[in-house]
Amino acid sequence: MWNFRKNIYISWAAWYNETIKEEIMITTSKFGYTKDGREVLAFTITEGDSFVTLLNYGGIVQSLVVPASNGEPVDVILGYNDVASYEDNGGYLGALIGRFGNRIGEGKLTIDGVRYDLFNNDRGNHLHGGKAGFNKKIWAHEIVDDATVALSIVSPDGEENYPGTLTVRVEYTFRHGTLKIHYHATTDKKTAVNLTNHAYFNLNGEGDGSILDNVLWIDCDEITPTNPTMIPVGGFRKVAGTPFDFRSPKAIGQDIGADDVDLKQGNGYDHCHVLKKQKGKYAKYAIVTSLKTGITMTCYTDMPAVQFYSGNGLAQEGKTVYYGKRAGFCLETQAIPNNVNVPEYAALGSSLLDAGEEYDFTAAYEFRS
Repeated sequence: MWNFRKNIYISWAAWYNETIKEEIMITTSKFGYTKDGREVLAFTITEGDSFVTLLNYGGIVQSLVVPASNGEPVDVILGYNDVASYEDNGGYLGALIGRFGNRIGEGKLTIDGVRYDLFNNDRGNHLHGGKAGFNKKIWAHEIVDDATVALSIVSPDGEENYPGTLTVRVEYTFRHGTLKIHYHATTDKKTAVNLTNHAYFNLNGEGDGSILDNVLWIDCDEITPTNPTMIPVGGFRKVAGTPFDFRSPKAIGQDIGADDVDLKQGNGYDHCHVLKKQKGKYAKYAIVTSLKTGITMTCYTDMPAVQFYSGNGLAQEGKTVYYGKRAGFCLETQAIPNNVNVPEYAALGSSLLDAGEEYDFTAAYEFRS
């Protein structure tokens, strides 16, 4: 009888310790106000010694704190401490991007024979939703459970000259050291949509100043080469024998200064990597490690591609330090940029969404130390 009771007690104690260890909670606070007086809320999902803070302004991931191998807390997300900085500074730090993440060449969008001219805000091209993308919106919010915050928005027909009323819902879940982002959208008229998140990571810590020693692996055999304005206009380029080969882990800075036409056009890495996984399959596509903190980030998605950006254009004051060139990197899961104008890219995942069809995908970032 004693052994039976002892075993019950041990089982209960193990369950209790694990439950306490994994206890998750969400707190809501006021982050500030926009210049036109709109209130911005912050939602912090806490799990043990880790937490992520999200804003209803722009769907922004403002902070993500995880323990280093020595137990010290490390914020691995670049960002700002006030609303004005998010309003005033470029770079889309931490923001949810839409309607169309990345670029559309010359802003040309043709759907069923109808031409829609989109706003060109980047070297004569349409970038990240145009003049006022989803990163500038106040999103409706819902606390779904103790680990999930949902943000939603309705983009009206004609906004940024996109056709169709687009209804978007994005769920952020932080559990077991993993930030999972689930994107969902529907439209009442055929349109184009390519959502992503523009978080800048530095696994040394957001105040370190450089990501060149972060070690990166990407499960990718090909990138999409670009024209001089960074638009993929067709074709694929094998990464073997090029600076874009991350099939074996290497420091981001190892080849960033190589004499390579695509690398020079981007002033560093700013290219779409076509993932090797099967179309639509949710799988691991990248691993990043900091040798300074011992933090490893493993990335998952069911999208066909990821834009790897090495923060070449950063030049602004951040949360604790000035963010200069290559202070952070982005891994933006998405369909291939400009696929609305390049059929061979659309064949791997089209960004055209029909009325009644559901846009649905997931990206996740798992942290260990």
